[in-house]
Amino acid sequence: MDNQEINRIVSQVVSQMSSGCGKCGTDSCDCVKSITLAQAKRLISRVEAKAEEIGVNAVVAVSNTAARPVAIECMDDSFIASYDVALNKAFTVVALKMSTIKLKSMTNPGDSLYGIQFTNNGQIVIFGGGDPLVYNGKIIGGLGVSGGTEEQDTLLSAYGASVLEEIMKGE
Repeated sequence: MDNQEINRIVSQVVSQMSSGCGKCGTDSCDCVKSITLAQAKRLISRVEAKAEEIGVNAVVAVSNTAARPVAIECMDDSFIASYDVALNKAFTVVALKMSTIKLKSMTNPGDSLYGIQFTNNGQIVIFGGGDPLVYNGKIIGGLGVSGGTEEQDTLLSAYGASVLEEIMKGE
């Protein structure tokens, strides 16, 4: 192997490592592991535009597959308390692999997950506004929205989850 071949291989590996996938170098393959910062920012922008349309000053948080924050933005005049709520919704949906509105229906007295909100240092949120980000059948992150009513937050997080495919393709 000559130096030119070695340089070509090293360049290819570096390119793949800086892209969404370490195997094929693209963001749209089956092997995408977690949402990137650039993708999270695009998703947040779309959710904020929708929030503006419905008159909500939201905080929008995106977490990765480890339920850790990738990006969080606070729209002007959003509630201070919405920051932690949005962040915890993004944590909850990855940690429990379900939307927070679905989780809500399982946390009433006598239900199988009653009291779960008191675990994980209080990070579990049991009301709407959080959706797992599923791409190619795999959870690649979580979305948490806070600032409106439960119905508005649920609508916004569901909207964000619904446009994920476009975000992943760079649209």
